[in-house]
Amino acid sequence: MPISPPRPKGPPLNALRAFEAAARLGGFTPAAEELCVTPGAISQHIKSLEEWAGAALFERRSQGVSLTELGEIIASDFTTAFDAMGQAVRTLRTSAAQSAINIAALPSIAQLWLSPRLPAIRNRLKDHKISVTALETPPNLIREMFDISLFLKVPTDHSAEQIIKADTIYPVCTPEIAERIRTPADLLQETWLYDALWADDWKLWLDQTNHKKIPPQSGPSFSLYSIAIEEAKNGAGILIGHEVLIEPLLKSGALVAPFGQKALTGKSLVLELAPNFTASDHLQQVASMLRKNS
Repeated sequence: MPISPPRPKGPPLNALRAFEAAARLGGFTPAAEELCVTPGAISQHIKSLEEWAGAALFERRSQGVSLTELGEIIASDFTTAFDAMGQAVRTLRTSAAQSAINIAALPSIAQLWLSPRLPAIRNRLKDHKISVTALETPPNLIREMFDISLFLKVPTDHSAEQIIKADTIYPVCTPEIAERIRTPADLLQETWLYDALWADDWKLWLDQTNHKKIPPQSGPSFSLYSIAIEEAKNGAGILIGHEVLIEPLLKSGALVAPFGQKALTGKSLVLELAPNFTASDHLQQVASMLRKNS
């Protein structure tokens, strides 16, 4: 009679994934955001891994967590392992000749910049299915199954990054509001509109254009930049426009820039291709079309 003795079990894959993310990102909360779970779930996964190992991997303090000596020793090995797994999954997907193109983009970029360019891309790549996912933070293209990302961020000079345009900002409003604005001091008589993600836009523009004496004013805030732009178009007030996102509205005259002074945020609209996809013909076509139509 064959004997099948029980074999020792390894830790759950989710526990290993939680540890790796927390170690790489420096905390349970950012790991939870990346893995789309709660910080409590990350804590429980890591606790179960520590119980399995019989040793602590993190030191818990009131101001956060930090890796123990053991955690420091093993963290890079797990990062390498999960990166390799991500590459293997991507190779499987590529070898299966999937015709899908998955694009991740900041919501404002997806709505205002990418959407008008999609019809031309679909027409060029008729055999491909193009999907767009709006995210607040850039995805990990090594791990996540996105082929292209489009975000306003500080360039890193990574070889996979392609800078489309620098992020230039300045106040914009309707022509009617612009008629009563003669100098930046006149802004104090108007309603200032804010985007929640870029709450410091007004201060940045005032500082860079030598108008520091004008105190930033409170005003309505919007969680989506597209809504803030619509309100600016509706005459609700003056908004700091990100040139790369509002150029069509300036060309049409729906919005105008009452001042010629501009500021740079230090960020750029950055297109990034997933690893091992830089030589992919269809993705290179998409990247080329996006750059040409910028």
